[in-house]
Amino acid sequence: MTSLERIQNLLSTILITDIIDILLIAIIIYRLIILLKETRAEQVLKGLIIVLIATKVSEIFNLYTINWLLSNFLTVGLVFIIVVFQPEIRRAFEKIGRSNAFFSYFSESDTNTPNTVDEIVRAMSSLSRQKIGALVVIERQVGLNDIAESGTAIKGNVSSELLINIFIPNTPLHDGAVIIKNDTIKAAACFLPLTSDNTLSKELGTRHRAAIGISERSDCLVVVVSEETGTISCVEQGRISRHFDEDTLKEKLLSVYNPQDPSLLNKWRK
Repeated sequence: MTSLERIQNLLSTILITDIIDILLIAIIIYRLIILLKETRAEQVLKGLIIVLIATKVSEIFNLYTINWLLSNFLTVGLVFIIVVFQPEIRRAFEKIGRSNAFFSYFSESDTNTPNTVDEIVRAMSSLSRQKIGALVVIERQVGLNDIAESGTAIKGNVSSELLINIFIPNTPLHDGAVIIKNDTIKAAACFLPLTSDNTLSKELGTRHRAAIGISERSDCLVVVVSEETGTISCVEQGRISRHFDEDTLKEKLLSVYNPQDPSLLNKWRK
């Protein structure tokens, strides 16, 4: 039997379900690589691949002791991965959940978008001019009830006056974060998890590190006002953008509150 005949026989045994199976596995592996890219999990994944290769090599060359050690390490490796990469695993499932159109958040809400955005922008601009620190978390698809429960329930409509009063120094609720859902202030004086990223600039204080920390765990948008410089920053997916003014902040908030309604942005720009 020639090589061509062997290939033809092999191809004749492949079913459409086999092709679909291979494509699905390829997509899953690709998405996993994208998910782990530029995270601490990427380096550990490379280490696990090296261990797998070393295990196979030790088996080929009959290195029984090394093979036994590596094989037992891989046996407990699943538990090790779950414990070490619990935050990454949680974010992965959150991304899967957010991809479902049935869970669209702001597109189905009754939020008075322009008014809510204007109130937030006015408050942040006023606090910036006065160099009063502020930390506002805008909840999106991932719920933040556990964070809100760490503070004091407000459940009031978003208004610039209320936001400014919350962050006035030496008031009961000024130390902590405000959680906003749609056009409602859910809670104030909330505690946020700090980021574990040690590569951040030393200029960023606890308030900014808390903003990055919560954005790493959810899809929220965090607006931060520095009490040292009055600089307005926005944090999303663990990334901070600084030096926002009223116009750029309003544009950012509009894109968050109504991502599927570009008419609001176009109307505002005119």
